[in-house]
Amino acid sequence: MSFEPNVDSGGLSYISASALPSSLMELLQADAIQPGSQPSYQLCKTIFVDHPLGQKMAESPIKMAQSQNREIQIPGSPEKELLEAFEKEWDKLRCSNTIRNVAKLSRVYGIASLAVLEHGVAETEPLNLDNIADKNIFFNVLDPLNTAGSLVLNQDPNAEDFLKPTFIRVAGKPYHSSRAAIMMNEQPIYIEWTNSAFGFVGRSVYQRSLYPLKSFVQSMVTDNAVTEKAALIVAKIKSPGSILDQVSRAWGAFKRSAIKGAKTGNVVQIGIDESLESLDLHNLRDAAEFARNNILKNIATGADMPASFLNQETMAEGFGEGTEDAKNIARYIDGIRQDMQPLYDFMDRIVMHRAWNRSFYATIQSKYPGIYGDTDYETAFYEWKNSFIAVWPNLLTEPDSKKIEVDDVILKAAIGVYEVMAPNLDPENRAAIASWLADVVNEKRLLFNSRLEIDPDLIAAYTPPQIEPGEPSMPPPESGRT
Repeated sequence: MSFEPNVDSGGLSYISASALPSSLMELLQADAIQPGSQPSYQLCKTIFVDHPLGQKMAESPIKMAQSQNREIQIPGSPEKELLEAFEKEWDKLRCSNTIRNVAKLSRVYGIASLAVLEHGVAETEPLNLDNIADKNIFFNVLDPLNTAGSLVLNQDPNAEDFLKPTFIRVAGKPYHSSRAAIMMNEQPIYIEWTNSAFGFVGRSVYQRSLYPLKSFVQSMVTDNAVTEKAALIVAKIKSPGSILDQVSRAWGAFKRSAIKGAKTGNVVQIGIDESLESLDLHNLRDAAEFARNNILKNIATGADMPASFLNQETMAEGFGEGTEDAKNIARYIDGIRQDMQPLYDFMDRIVMHRAWNRSFYATIQSKYPGIYGDTDYETAFYEWKNSFIAVWPNLLTEPDSKKIEVDDVILKAAIGVYEVMAPNLDPENRAAIASWLADVVNEKRLLFNSRLEIDPDLIAAYTPPQIEPGEPSMPPPESGRT
């Protein structure tokens, strides 16, 4: 407990007791934190929970990376039905939220783990994907304290698992390697211990920025002090004589109280030789802004992230305008997405087996008997799995009007290729190029709301009528019109 002096409206001093300092104030008062100091597990947790920039540095890049959905394609399949089943199961298992939590904790501490468990099945058993659709599964997100002792990593340069995480152990229970996915923030350095992660693993995003993060707390204290003094009124009042009686003291207190309570519409009377002024804080502005901006830049530099990402004012210019700040942030987010890709691969396999199960395949067989009627489940499933493509859209999105212009140019080029090649092809190849053109048309969803469905077999068997002499000719092709 600490004691602080105060002054009442009458000029009398008194002492008040304040509560114990917060964990964030303990960070500010930690004189042992110097440039190059490593944060502990508890300190990383304190920064994430209490520091104004803690959550922004750790979680905001993940949220921005996940602000757009992946564009998933499964060529050569009943894509609409497969995507609907996949997305339904993905949302049911809350996969995006789980991946975000793992990636967030890996940035906070330097390493984090994702484990998939089943009711009634021991965690030491391998994950059986063939019957996972019938199991009641759940995901656990584990931080370094949960897995302490199992993710130290092998320091033998001749070992196969040299500086590679292989398995996790939680509360003394080993997990099978097929049940866990481990994510590190940065790669481990040989014999470089990470305090926050209890191992020779990656590093916290706060590690290189620890000292400026402490300085940022000091800038908050400065802001509070300036705010408290901004409305301070300095009253230059002529002092009374050497003999100060109770009347003059009461009169002085009354004048101070009147000045403090005065506002617009009131009248305050002061003496000819007296004046009222505000505290001059103009000299603080340049120094305070310079120091605060440098602190933000130092934090961003230490965390290897764009400085504008921490400066909300720059982000207000608009993210889709293609400014240099926006481009730098887009490149940074692309790197975050690449780091999360192993977690998405881990989740994709589980969701595929649960969404495209045997019951689902029975409905596909009944809907498309000519294609899948004689195809067994395993063959169809692995064809879909191997053709599964998921890509992230560009973070710098263009307006729909610009996208329509680009699609129009592509479509006209495709029509031109068809018009040049189709008259000189045999019926089978003419049907193939017609199917290709239909696929191009169906990809342009901004131009066409409904799909173009054609039958290649009928096109191959079709014989166009012969034009008799004297009959009007066909209109010019679309690609040749102006």
